[in-house]
Order: sequence, then C-alpha cells, then structure tokens
Amino acid sequence: MTLWSGRVATPLAPEVQRFLAADDLELLPYDCEGTRLHAQRLFEAGLLTGDELAEVEETLAEITADLVTDEDEDVHSAIERLLGPVGRKVHAGRSRNDQVALALRLYVRDACAQATGAIRAFAEAVLARAADEAETPMGGYTHLQRAQPVTVGHHLLAWIEMLERDLARFRFAALQARPSPLGAGALAGTTLPLPEAELPMRNSLDAVADRDFALDFLYACAVLQSHLSRIGEELCLWATAEFAFVRLPELAATGSSMMPQKLNPDVAELARGKAGTALGRLTGLLATLKGLPLAYNRDLQEDKTPVFAARRDALGSLAALTALIAGLELDRERLAEAASDPLLRATDEAERLVAEGIPFRDAHEQVASSVRAGTFEPPAEPLPRRSPGPGDVRVAIEAARRRLAG
Repeated sequence: MTLWSGRVATPLAPEVQRFLAADDLELLPYDCEGTRLHAQRLFEAGLLTGDELAEVEETLAEITADLVTDEDEDVHSAIERLLGPVGRKVHAGRSRNDQVALALRLYVRDACAQATGAIRAFAEAVLARAADEAETPMGGYTHLQRAQPVTVGHHLLAWIEMLERDLARFRFAALQARPSPLGAGALAGTTLPLPEAELPMRNSLDAVADRDFALDFLYACAVLQSHLSRIGEELCLWATAEFAFVRLPELAATGSSMMPQKLNPDVAELARGKAGTALGRLTGLLATLKGLPLAYNRDLQEDKTPVFAARRDALGSLAALTALIAGLELDRERLAEAASDPLLRATDEAERLVAEGIPFRDAHEQVASSVRAGTFEPPAEPLPRRSPGPGDVRVAIEAARRRLAG
C-alpha cells in the first residue's frame, strides 16, 4: 500500500510503479535513525506515549534490509509498515520530503566519515613507503620528460598533499550535511507543537529542496578520484618495461587470459578509470538540480544513486590502492640509473653560474648551448636545496603524520 492511497484509490499501472520505484534501500538504517529522532519529538510534544516511543525504538532497532519487500513503495513506507499500528502515528508532523532529506544527510555524514578514514589509511601506507625511500633518488619529470633529480620519498609526499586536501573537502561536506530539515514537513512546517531540531535549517522550503550537501560530497569524491587517477597513471607508467621503476605485487595485479607473461596494473587502471565516472555523477546531479523550482520535486529521487555509487567507488578505490602501495616493489638500481642522467643537473649548473654573478638568462643560454652541442658537464657537486633532501623528507613525513592524526 502506498502512503498516499487515501487520495488516489486506483492502483498504479505496473509499468508506472516500476518507473517510480526508488532505489533507496541503502538509506534504510539512516531513515530508521531519522524516524527515531522524529518519534522522540512526537513524544516530547505529547503525541506519543512513553510505551509507544519504546515500541518504536525497539522495532526500529530490529528492522533490516531483508524485511523490505517489493510491495513497499520505498524505505519510508516499509518502515511505517514494519512499525505496525503505532507506525500510523509516527508520520504526524512530517512528510517524505523532509524525511528523505534527513536520511540522506545522515547518509552523507556517515559516508564522509568512512571516506576520511579510508584516506587516512591510504595516506599511512604511502607515508610508510616514503619513509623507506626517503633517500632513494629518482628523476623528477615535467611534460613527462626528465627534469631535475628528486627522491622517491619527496615524490610520494606530493601524493600526501593531494590526500590532505581531499580530507578537508570531505570534512566540509560533512559539515554541510549537519543542519536538520526536521520540522519542515512537505514544505511549510506543521501546526503540531513539535520541538525544534538541534541544528534546524532556517527555511522550510529550502530544507526539503536543498541538495547542496550531496553536491559537496560528490565534488569531494570527484576530486579524490581525480587524484587517485593521477596516482594510478604514475603507477601504470612506472610499472612499464620502459620505466621499470616498480614491480607490481601479485596480490594487487592481474594476468592475461592469452599472454602468459603479462602482469597488469588493473587496480591502478581502474582507479584511473573511475575518475571519469565520478565526474559524471557530479555533473549529472548538477544538471538535475539546475532547473528545479522550489520546493520538492520527484526529480530529487535521482540524488541517491550517484551518492550511493560514489561512496562505494571511493572506498573501493582507496582500499585496493592501499593494498597495491603496501606491496609495491621498487627497483632502486633502475631508479638510480634514471636519476644519474647528467642533464637532470642542467638547472644546477645554470644556478651555479648565477651564484658566480652571471645573469640568469645568460647562464640559461650558456648551459642550453652546451646541451645542444653535446658538451654539457654537470657541476661537480649539487647545489644545496631547501628540498627535497632526505632529512627534509623525513621531517615532512613526520609533520604529515601529525596533521593526519589531527
């Protein structure tokens, strides 16, 4: 039975019912929590007895996904059905409009907490490898061409910087999901004397129509996946025979069904591939929201699928890449060989000339001329750098660990 059958007595056509069906089962525990909060408000307003509140809370604690049937229009109607007779009282003072807004906010807050935990775990795996390779030389690249010498530890710390910004974005999304739409009802509140939510939204129309918090979450996921894509691309390059900087761990690689010699970086490739999908989810929901009048419209049913999928992909990508990074083997000899290319020291030589009083443009042209002529010789000793010396890398690693712990 639908929650609105009192107005529309004719059963929906089967094809209409299938089209309108909400894929919202993942919201079930969050909708139960929202119902518990609303029932508490009804009790405080004298609209539920203590025994009825206890019954609601006890039943909600026992509701699981396997109790929802195809006959239920959505998780909201399933919960009301499973509550039994007292369920007919619990919907007083609310609508599915504010009900689903609250459940989705609770969902996003939980998803952000999970994402930050998974980012920290991945970052710790990266930091562990950075500490092991603080002094391991490698060539730094621009335009995918050898540029200047760095260390593996310094390179991996660049990944950490991206991940720390990701943490900030998920924290922001969680904060945006905190205000409560409880009390907004369908769009204009209720005449019942319900107590105010702990952190209420200021406007009841906005409370049921706002999905900015979902966009913030999808944006955080899209940027995270773009970062993981860049990391995945580097791992794919490093694992090629042409670079040969790393060897893939068999616990995080696959083979070929035809070519017996292959060991493929599928984890890195799929992490790279999911970035495009994450971007599509963000732009898709933006397109859905851009033309909607206030307050609630059924178009908003389309907010859940991208949010659910973004959560799964973010957590899956981070977990798989954590396993890959932890098991990755570095070929230090190959890294050192690449880093010993004398042309990586061309900038050092130009700066040595600058230190002797030669204008930089003249020094640049002088070194470039020797490179073209094939007579370039790197300076006997590298100039001191502010970074990324091994000591600086170790200091940076400990500083990053403190920030992540905070």
